[in-house]
Amino acid sequence: MEIITTHKNVDFDALASVFAAALLYKDAQVVLPKSINPNVRAFLALHKDLFPHNSPGEIVTSSVTRLVVVDAQSWSRIDGNLDLRENPELEIHLWDHHTRTGDFKTSWSCVEKVGATSALLVNRIKKDHTDLSPIEATLFLAGIYEDTGNMSFPSTTADDARAVAFLLDQGGDLSMVKNFLRPAYGPKQKDVLFEMLEKAEREKLNGHTMSLSTMEIEGHIPGLSIVVDMYQDIMNVDMAFGIFWERKKDQCLVIGRSTGETADMGAIMRHLGGGGHPNAGSALLHKTGPDDAREWIMESLKGSHPVTVQISDLMSYPVLTVSPDTPMKEVALLLRDKGCTGFPVMDDRKVVGIISRRDFRKIRKDKQINAPVKAFMSTKVHSVGPQNSVIDAVKLMVREDIGRLPVIENDHLIGLVTRSDTMRYYYNLLPD
Repeated sequence: MEIITTHKNVDFDALASVFAAALLYKDAQVVLPKSINPNVRAFLALHKDLFPHNSPGEIVTSSVTRLVVVDAQSWSRIDGNLDLRENPELEIHLWDHHTRTGDFKTSWSCVEKVGATSALLVNRIKKDHTDLSPIEATLFLAGIYEDTGNMSFPSTTADDARAVAFLLDQGGDLSMVKNFLRPAYGPKQKDVLFEMLEKAEREKLNGHTMSLSTMEIEGHIPGLSIVVDMYQDIMNVDMAFGIFWERKKDQCLVIGRSTGETADMGAIMRHLGGGGHPNAGSALLHKTGPDDAREWIMESLKGSHPVTVQISDLMSYPVLTVSPDTPMKEVALLLRDKGCTGFPVMDDRKVVGIISRRDFRKIRKDKQINAPVKAFMSTKVHSVGPQNSVIDAVKLMVREDIGRLPVIENDHLIGLVTRSDTMRYYYNLLPD
């Protein structure tokens, strides 16, 4: 007997992946965990005749000879009733887009760094020249769109796009995808969000903004991940954490969200015993109170997961500067010869201004070209530190409409980061 399963708290990528796998493993039965996200459960209620599946309790585990696992790599992530690790004859096939190795002893695997596991399977289906029904194509689209943030997350790849193109050719309906992915947000979720906002803490770590909120809950509340999404948006932070404490069970559910440029949320949650993606993750901490959960999160953020790229990785140094008394004519020649667009203005080892090409627009008379820089420079100097993130620099440049930022450490100018530097980073043009 062959079965296909996925992780607990089934999302659309997991659901799409199991049914895509069913097209490749035609003799296998789909087995879904008991815990299923609310919007996925609503989809299954409407389409149960088109996507038949079993519950773990319906499977005679002793008769299982092959286990196909999608979108998970650890036994702890799948339903406990399907824990077949004691079966030495079990053949395990694995499909996943998380490149971190788990504890499955696989006989075959396909693990590639793409935005969604369903994209891996769809591209294999495409290679096999298998035709899909419009509803299958639409479900698979929903899986890819959910895990790639509508194809906008940094983890999205060309393989995801190729899978999407194939699914659209097969009749996939993006308007239906939008309906499928619409979050379930009702009075309970609203109450949770309001309480999270009332109890919100805000800090800055490694140059990034972070907000954390702790609250006590009773029993299962669906849609908490959606609430944390909204919480992050409202707080306008790079990272957000919700700690949901169940006193009776003595456990905490931690849900985290990240912009992806700040820290790998999946890695943070794996550190806590959970899992996830660079942008989202969760962990269930047994016999743990909210204070301990908070401490573990902070330790993980401060110790194990620093920002990947900092300003010190991008900045130019040494920095060419001019003095306040340098004639504008000389600055013009320097700008031309060095191919720069501006310089910091230094006086007694301190940055006192910035002179740029657009400051030359202030010159009204020919003789002013011989006037000193201090007559035309911008004296409102914005700067960053070497440990700041690229996002910090970009936000500051956009807000102040400036093209360069001095990098200051211990009151000394140690570098310069420009708008072009940040664009090279975002478009993967950094030198090796």
